[in-house]
Amino acid sequence: MTERIYNVLFLCTGNSARSILAESILNKDGGSRFRAFSAGSHPKGEVHPLALQVLQEFGYPTEGARSKSWEEFAAPGAPVLDFVFTVCDAAAGEVCPIWPGQPMSAHWGIEDPAAMAGNDLERKAAFVRAFGYFKNRIAAFTALPLAKIERIALTKALKDIGRSEGATNP
Repeated sequence: MTERIYNVLFLCTGNSARSILAESILNKDGGSRFRAFSAGSHPKGEVHPLALQVLQEFGYPTEGARSKSWEEFAAPGAPVLDFVFTVCDAAAGEVCPIWPGQPMSAHWGIEDPAAMAGNDLERKAAFVRAFGYFKNRIAAFTALPLAKIERIALTKALKDIGRSEGATNP
């Protein structure tokens, strides 16, 4: 029997850093069980160069990474989503489109590394830190027995993951 593939959307406002990191991490670490996407409510139109650099340095895919609108995922023909995670506090407070399939959602906010002030080393360290937070959250998420867990327990588990180290809105 073929294992189910879960579609996951990571949302942020600009879709240039955090959501891009999470998308790449889940696409690699989720193996064949997950297909990750990212989008923004107000996409910047380009991916932050430090997000791409950090992903490449840790051996994560960057091909096809682009900043795009969440409207792509609410349009006819879009993938049916199983999970939607907001990764910035601004996106969590916005009214999202109606997602086909009524996906489960949670807020996994972390500080925006693209907003970090400082020298090049400090700015890159913020991206590495964000990468680590997402890697830990995604590891916890992919370890969940999704096919066996009840919806209420899964909802709690997803929210608990979002409150783990690095959370901006615990």
